[in-house]
Amino acid sequence: MSDLIFEENVPLAPLTTLKVGGPARYFTEPRDVDELRAAFERSRADDLKVFVLGGGSNVVVSDEGFDGLVIRPNFLGIAFEPGGDTTNVSAGAGENWDEFVETCVNKGLAGVEALSGIPGLVGGTPIQNVGAYGQDVSGTIVAVDCYDRETGSVETFSNAACGFKYRESIFNTTHRDRYVVLKVTFRLVNDGRPTIAYRDLVQHFAGREPDLTELRAAVLAIRRSKSMVLNANDPNSRSAGSFFKNPIVDRAIYETIAAKFGQVPMFPIDDTFVKIPAAWLIENAGFEKGARLGGAGISSRHPLAIINADGASAGEIIALKDAIQEEVGKKFSIFLTPEPVFVGF
Repeated sequence: MSDLIFEENVPLAPLTTLKVGGPARYFTEPRDVDELRAAFERSRADDLKVFVLGGGSNVVVSDEGFDGLVIRPNFLGIAFEPGGDTTNVSAGAGENWDEFVETCVNKGLAGVEALSGIPGLVGGTPIQNVGAYGQDVSGTIVAVDCYDRETGSVETFSNAACGFKYRESIFNTTHRDRYVVLKVTFRLVNDGRPTIAYRDLVQHFAGREPDLTELRAAVLAIRRSKSMVLNANDPNSRSAGSFFKNPIVDRAIYETIAAKFGQVPMFPIDDTFVKIPAAWLIENAGFEKGARLGGAGISSRHPLAIINADGASAGEIIALKDAIQEEVGKKFSIFLTPEPVFVGF
């Protein structure tokens, strides 16, 4: 008999980085597969909707909250399996992501150092193929262990089976809401060289090759300068991170925009497609850093972050999101796709 605890009317706002939203009707934190299975059995028996919550860094919860069962898996533990020039590192889905990165860097394991400072838990990283500063987790993930909500069994996915694309995987597209991540295994390079692909990092080190610790410190400094490291004293960090994906468009569309608006930044994807920074589109659609709409706002440090500036409601966050999408669409004929998951709407 499981001793899994089900709490009632648990506030969800404190469990998210945006700090908005109402309560969960029921809430539980399973620590192993048996308890996770028991939570889903309870949801079926009581006909409850289910939302699986991780670190809360990529969610917007409605003001009404979630009228169902919120499950926050608390699977912990990190294991190292050395093999030749690499080490396989397995981490439970409930491990803090940045602490995991720090542990790997301190052991001289390269492959995730540029992902320092990203809030959230390990289990969330394969879902949206988390990436920053020249690295994506898809570059190092070798296996993702998941609980199948349909069959109640545990399944292991290889890197290829995860279907990784830019900010995508099967877990947030074709198989959304079917699997719960239990454990992620990364293959990292022993005493490896750090990744220095991001422009700010290239400029920071000016041709000098840092070690992994120096690279991590530089990434954290850059993220702090943009209020993208959690800080209770910095309202700019009360966000869901980058709120919109950088749109990938046909080169012909880009050239039309560039012909009309002058020099437009872009990053080539291949011969056909380019990526345009959503931050540039937002600012050039008339939304300046520090802009406000009620209690919601745009970070004064980074136009890509919608923030809870001053006691915002979820409704105000959504109103600002809608306004940005509408103006960018009008001016550039581009639809900005939000990155966060919307809960209880």
